[in-house]
Parts: sequence; structure tokens; C-alpha cells
Amino acid sequence: MNADREPNRLPLRAGAMLLLAVAVVFIGLGWHSAATGDEDPEAGLEAAQSRVSASTPTSSAAATSAASSENSSTKRLCVFNAGSVAGLAGEVTDELKAKGYRTASPGNISSGTITENTVFYDDGDKTDADKVAGDLGDDTSVDPRPSSFTQCTDGIPVIVVTR
Repeated sequence: MNADREPNRLPLRAGAMLLLAVAVVFIGLGWHSAATGDEDPEAGLEAAQSRVSASTPTSSAAATSAASSENSSTKRLCVFNAGSVAGLAGEVTDELKAKGYRTASPGNISSGTITENTVFYDDGDKTDADKVAGDLGDDTSVDPRPSSFTQCTDGIPVIVVTR
């Protein structure tokens, strides 16, 4: 009967030791994160985003440099795909970058209410929004940002549905 009990204890001890080892690893990761983390996580995210935007290559350095100075007063653009064309926000983001605009990473939104390409603007940003819409094409509308649209609060949202 003792022989039957010993095998049952061994897996229980091994399981307990495994749980203890996992706990030690997570505690160590927590300490490492606390010791090396930024005091302001939002500032860290903004710095990372600016490094990504600054390191993205463009097709022509001379054209980008000229366009950059032309569009330097424009806020950062956030392009969102609200249509069914896969990769559309990425294509439009690349196009706007090539024209010298500062852009955020493209994203997707699901909205049944936005049915055409639209540039939203906040108070004081209408001129910039009109310029972006003009660079995208005649079928792009420019509208005040709805209060319910909370994405891209520090930039100009560009919603694309079709090409």
C-alpha cells in the first residue's frame, strides 16, 4: 500500500515545484519591468511612434524633403480603413507620407455610418483638412470631427472606404 502512495506524491511535488518556478519567473519579470520602465508610459509610446515614423523609408528623398517642408504645419494624420479593401489604410498612409505628411500607423475601424472617404477636423484644423482632402482626390469629404469619434485625438483622422 505504501508503494501506491509514493508515486502519487511525486507528481504533486513536481507540480508544486513547477508552479513555484513559474511564480519566481513572473516576480522577476515584474521587478525588471518596474526597474526599467518609463515614469510616463504615454511619453514612451509617443517617443516610440516618432522613432518608427522617422525611420520609415520613402520612395524619393528629394521629393519627400520638398513635400515635407510644404506640409510641415499639418498635424499628424491617422488613416483608418472603414471599407472592405484589405490594406487600403496602409496604401493611403504611404501615399500621404510620400507627399510629406507626418502619419501614424494605419488602422481599421468598423463603422456603418461612414460611407465615403472623409477627413475629420477639429477647431482650427479645417485648412489642413482641406489640403489633405485635396491631395487625396475630389471624392473626399471634409467634416467636423463628431464628438463620438475619439481615435486620433492629437491629429487629423482620415477615414478611407474606397480607392
